[in-house]
Amino acid sequence: MQSSRTIEIWVGIFVALCIAALFMLSMKVSHLGNLFADEGYAITATFDNIGGLKVKSAVKMGGVRVGRVADIRYDDEDNQAIVTMHIESQYRKIPTDTSTSIFTAGLLGEQYIGLDAGSEEEYLTAGDELDDGLTQSAVILEQLIGQFLFNTAAKGPSTKE
Repeated sequence: MQSSRTIEIWVGIFVALCIAALFMLSMKVSHLGNLFADEGYAITATFDNIGGLKVKSAVKMGGVRVGRVADIRYDDEDNQAIVTMHIESQYRKIPTDTSTSIFTAGLLGEQYIGLDAGSEEEYLTAGDELDDGLTQSAVILEQLIGQFLFNTAAKGPSTKE
């Protein structure tokens, strides 16, 4: 009788640990683990088209995640999307002339922001806005296919002799 009670206690502990592990995994996958991290600073950039970029998408520099997208809003006066990025505090030396692009991880993967460091000796600080001339909007696969089909149709049938 005592041994079955001990087994039940150990099974209960094991189940509780499994639930805690699943909770931690879901927090990591959904990027909610960094939700309350206030360390770091925010910068903004404007884009003509952000494609499928989402809040909490990665911000990468040299392939390393340096932050996350904190906010996305639309400026109806300039007809552009304004993206606010939260950069982690250890990445304080990002030059002010850094260029920004929206990339896709893989062919049909999740979109993220890529930063490409410039050569300025001044660094971005909290609240800075990246230069509009150094931002590149997302490449939309449907638009590329549409342009290809339109150009192919405009050339007409090819005649081979």
